[in-house]
Amino acid sequence: MYDLIVVGGGPAGLAAACAAWEKGLRKILLVERDKELGGILNQCIHNGFGLHHFKEELTGPEYAGRFVRMLQDTEVEVRLDTMVLEITPARQVHMVGKTTGYRVEEAKSIILAMGCRERTRGAIAIPGARPAGVFTAGAAQRYVNMEGWMPGERVVILGSGDIGLIMARRMTLEGAKVLACVEVMPYSGGLNRNIVQCLQNYGIPLYLSHTVTDIRGKDRVEQVVVSQVDAQRSPIPGTEMVFDCDTLLLSVGLIPENELTRQAGIEMDRRTNGAVVYENMETSLPGVFACGNVAHVHDLVDFVTAESQRSGAAAADYVLAGGREGSAAVLEVKNGDGVTYTVPQRIRPGLVEKSCGLFFRVNRVCGDSEILVTSGEAPIARFSREHLAPGEMEHIVLPRVLLDRAAGELTVSIREVEKA
Repeated sequence: MYDLIVVGGGPAGLAAACAAWEKGLRKILLVERDKELGGILNQCIHNGFGLHHFKEELTGPEYAGRFVRMLQDTEVEVRLDTMVLEITPARQVHMVGKTTGYRVEEAKSIILAMGCRERTRGAIAIPGARPAGVFTAGAAQRYVNMEGWMPGERVVILGSGDIGLIMARRMTLEGAKVLACVEVMPYSGGLNRNIVQCLQNYGIPLYLSHTVTDIRGKDRVEQVVVSQVDAQRSPIPGTEMVFDCDTLLLSVGLIPENELTRQAGIEMDRRTNGAVVYENMETSLPGVFACGNVAHVHDLVDFVTAESQRSGAAAADYVLAGGREGSAAVLEVKNGDGVTYTVPQRIRPGLVEKSCGLFFRVNRVCGDSEILVTSGEAPIARFSREHLAPGEMEHIVLPRVLLDRAAGELTVSIREVEKA
């Protein structure tokens, strides 16, 4: 029996395994379905990673490489090219590998770090023909950066998520003509720095409140039709623009990879599409933890690392304590006005040592604002922000002394401050 099995060898799984080893666990297995560790970072050859964690700017492979080397300094067992098929409530992990065959391994604790996947054309139901030339932005990124294949020459990008913005720049640098980036919402879904560096610096237009309403072509994409949308995100007749292109890239959101989580009977949060977690990233199944993009979609890998290290340390504490029972008192964390979701969704004040970090996203662009944390009608904490946007995840820290004042629940909401 293993002390810990980590499912996923991307940035979340690597950080969690290293943290658990440092905390004292010695029988650790990390399972990765790809042929190498690193996950999505291996195809992210642009820089901008590591500014928070390493205090320097790294590319994706460089960031992953540092954690791979940290892992190599431990005795953590790694199984590559191995797919996890099932996780049971009894913490049995069913897996199949090219060299090991079908195996069932038992663990005292499990960390879920499977990451996320992209929404496809089928998920958003774009009308039109079904020719070649329609890719998710992540697939195109892998083709260009790892396989050496060019997806197309004249490109339209639907969605302004960070991968789509980065691929606008990448395709331009490789010689393609990016005609437009189209976003159905009235604001971008990506980081502001990517809008500037990847679109504005290259003269690529961003059409907000627009979407693709038709794809034309027989064997290959020949045209896409873009229409303006109203407040209900319905196309407005008479606003159509036709782009002659051979490629459409989709950057229309990410979905946490939680088939294994649901199969294990773990409680899910429909807001994040991830597991409901406590302050230490433990799920509703004792001894099973979730971290990184499988819990909720992050915008910075540095935040994934910090969260996953906390998860790894918590799994080690759980095992070393002999599988302790959770504290009886639990605070339910709810999203109030202006907030889409919160992580964690539950906090056990009795298990918080000094403070508890809380991540959330807002559902609209806000100027000068206050982040309000309340328990019933009682205010618990206030935090000031000059700017809030859905594309940027927010983080606040609640000291233990404030959590002890709460009763039953916490609500996080946004209030815009009127300037005098």
